Amino acid sequence: MADDTPEHPANAKLIASKQQWARDGRLLTGAAAPRAQRLPPGQREVRNWPVLDLGVQPQVPADRWELRIDGLVEHPTTWNWADFRRQPPFQDVSDIHCVTSWSRYDNHWEGVSARHILEVVRPLPEARHVIFHSYDGYTTNVALPVFDDADVLLAHGWEGEPITTDHGGPVRVIIPKFYFWKSAKWVNRIEFVAEDRPGFWEERGYHNEGDPWTEQRYS
Repeated sequence: MADDTPEHPANAKLIASKQQWARDGRLLTGAAAPRAQRLPPGQREVRNWPVLDLGVQPQVPADRWELRIDGLVEHPTTWNWADFRRQPPFQDVSDIHCVTSWSRYDNHWEGVSARHILEVVRPLPEARHVIFHSYDGYTTNVALPVFDDADVLLAHGWEGEPITTDHGGPVRVIIPKFYFWKSAKWVNRIEFVAEDRPGFWEERGYHNEGDPWTEQRYS
């Protein structure tokens, strides 16, 4: 998988461009808004679902997909596709807010809830953060309470169809209340840790938390 990591030269121009956005504070309005305001500051509503990635789209057939859930947990778990689909089904409707300024309303998701995952693996008391790892080498981080929310899931379906490869299929993370770079595509590992560990974009000038309503775009 070495040629599929985010450091591959084919991605250098894209990555440099997004890092420049962070240095320039692009799209920042300086405003904040309550969550009751559906559209966060600096966002615009779109009807399509734009495709954004690091220039690499791993081809992972469902029968070869695997998810490891480990770290500071009582019950480390590995699921293949059949195992994953045997978990209690979960459906949710939520909005997407991308740091590149678009938002898409009322996305219908199907998958496995984060709270079910927490019940299965049972994080240890010292676990405070969650690190997502992806097949393209991407990582991103959230605090454990962010993952432990009623609308967070690992999704395999969108609008009644399987999530396509370009949108992170066969399985991606969905964390609706935060900018969408936190919702890792092509997820293959969920790691519970005590100390926070900034991920790919967090190390490149993007905010460690990423709340759209307080415009936490950049660090």
